[in-house]
Amino acid sequence: MPALEKRRIGRTSVEVTVLGLGCATLGGSGIDVSRETAEAIVRAAWAAGVSYIDTAPYYGFGQAERCVGDAMRWAPRDEWVLSTKVGRLLRPRLMVEAAEHRRPMPFDAVYDYSYDGIMRSFEDSLQRLGLARIDILYVHDIGALQHGDEAHPGLMRTLRDSGYRALEELRAGGVVRRLASASTSARYCSKLWNGGTGTRSFSPGAIPFSNRRRSRICCPYARRPAPLS
Repeated sequence: MPALEKRRIGRTSVEVTVLGLGCATLGGSGIDVSRETAEAIVRAAWAAGVSYIDTAPYYGFGQAERCVGDAMRWAPRDEWVLSTKVGRLLRPRLMVEAAEHRRPMPFDAVYDYSYDGIMRSFEDSLQRLGLARIDILYVHDIGALQHGDEAHPGLMRTLRDSGYRALEELRAGGVVRRLASASTSARYCSKLWNGGTGTRSFSPGAIPFSNRRRSRICCPYARRPAPLS
C-alpha cells in the first residue's frame, strides 16, 4: 500500500493522511451508488494509501456507515482513522413516495443533540459499522443556517446543557479519541470551540472554507494548540 503523508491533529495522538475519503456520496442519496460499488471505492482508497475515512448516519440514512464497516472491518483497526457524526437519529419510515428524495434506507433523520440522543446515535453507528470505537466524533450541522433562527437557540442550549456531557463521557471511556464540529457555519464551529475549552476538547473540524470571511473566523481556532486528549 502506498504511504501518504500524515499530519497530527493538534497535540493529540491522532494522525490522518493528507488525503481522506468522504463518504457522503457513497450513501447513495444524491446519485445511485450500489453497496458493492461503495465498498469497492472504500477498499480502493485504502489500497491507494488513504487511511482516513469520514462518514455519518445521515449519509444514505445509514447506508454509508454500513458500507464503510463492511469494507474496512478486516483492516487492522490501529492503522486507519474513522470519523462519524452525531446530532441526528434515524427513525423508521414506512411510506416513501416515488417522487421524493432518494432514500437508500427506509429511515427519516431527526435532529437530537441531547445526552440521550447523542448516546443513541453513537451506539447505532457502532452497530451499523460493526466496529468497537470511533476515532473522531463530529457534532453534525449545528447552526442557524441549518436550523433557522427560531429553532437554533433551543438546539444549541440542548447541546450545551446535556449533549456535551455525553460527548465527554464517550471520550473519557476511550471509545472516542477526539471531538470536533462539522458545520456549514464557521460562526457556530467557533462557538463550539469556545464552549469546549477547559475540560472539553473540541476542534473546529470540517468547515467548508468557501470564502475569506469563514477563514478569518476559523483560522485562529485552527491554529490554536488543541487541548490534550
